[in-house]
Order: sequence, then structure tokens, then C-alpha cells
Amino acid sequence: MRALACCALAAGTIFGHSVQGRPLKVVVVGNPSAPHRVLVVGCVHGNEPAGIAIARALERVKPPAGVALWIVPVLNPDGVAADTRQNGRGVDLNRNFPWHLRDLEGAFDSGAHAASEPETRAAIALVRRVRPTVSIWYHQHLDLVDESGGNAALERQYARLVGLRTFVLPRYPGSAVSWENHILSRSTAFVVELPHGHLSRRAVERHVRAVLTLADS
Repeated sequence: MRALACCALAAGTIFGHSVQGRPLKVVVVGNPSAPHRVLVVGCVHGNEPAGIAIARALERVKPPAGVALWIVPVLNPDGVAADTRQNGRGVDLNRNFPWHLRDLEGAFDSGAHAASEPETRAAIALVRRVRPTVSIWYHQHLDLVDESGGNAALERQYARLVGLRTFVLPRYPGSAVSWENHILSRSTAFVVELPHGHLSRRAVERHVRAVLTLADS
């Protein structure tokens, strides 16, 4: 695939640490000062890791002119290490952002208060610093693109490019994309729910092409 044939890998910059002290890294591909910035988060829930492969593949692309990719392969390294949805303190990071937060427990534990978790605070600081034009947050296992409250045309375009259906999921309290769409009104953040299991190489390439096509829109 031609898009994967260029650009040396960036080593990544640490922008925070997990509850258990693991580094949170962001890789910037392209000029960080580019007018269009695309944020890609490969994994939020530790037992939903398929998006990491897309994020790693994007580290090797050449973005379109005027575009920078800000890539966070893993926002929840403690959860990945333990194969759990939650972080190292048992909190669901996608219920911990400061947007209509509710006190949830169990599998969807929302934490002691909004942004109680270091991973959430690091992500908030990164989004506020980067102010991405488009953000894509990968999850599993629903096999769809969520019309997440941003630019629905972009979300539907992504779905067509990768062969997924679109669907309007509930606006979960404390979700990252709802918070992001709220604070950045001219940006679009949306969820891609990948299918169960690992992605094939061909599927990874489809998603990489879709990200680059949206970046160039």
C-alpha cells in the first residue's frame, strides 16, 4: 500500500502516565503546526485492542499536505496489560470525562469524580493543546461507526470507506467524544466500533486509507 511506504517512525512523546505508572505516548506524523490535525486513539478499553494496529500503521504514513496526525496507540496501557475494560483503578475511562457525568459502578465505573483518572486528565490536556479538526476513537466489538454528534457526513464517509454501517449509539455519560464535541464545536470526534478479534492486514489498510481520506477532505 503506497500510503505506508514513507515517513520514518517518530519515537513518540510521553504526555502522561497511567495509574500504574506506564507512559502514555503520542506520535506526531507531519508538521505539528499544520492547520488540520487528526487525533487517532487506538485503544481506550483495555480489552478492545484492535485499533492499536491501525494506530501503529498510521505512524508509517505520509499525511496529506497541511495535515498532522496525532496518534495515541494506547490510552489505557494498564487495561491492555490486564485485558480489562477499565484502567488500573477499575475505572472506565470512557465514563470519566467531564460531560454529563453520572455516578456509575461495576463494569462502567465512572470514577470518584470527573477526570479523576490520570489517563483522562492527560487526554483532556492533549485535546486542549492540539485542538484537533477530526478525532477518531477506536472501540470494539459492535462493527459500526457511531454518529457521535459531530459532522455526520464525515462519519458516514468513513463508514462507507471501510464497509461498516452507521448507527446512533446512546450518548453515554462521561464519554470522550461527547465531551470533545461539546468543547470543540467546529471539530468532529467520533467512535469507530471495530469487529470482534484482531483485524486482518487488509482491514488495517482500509482503515488507514479512510483516515487519510478524511484528513484530506
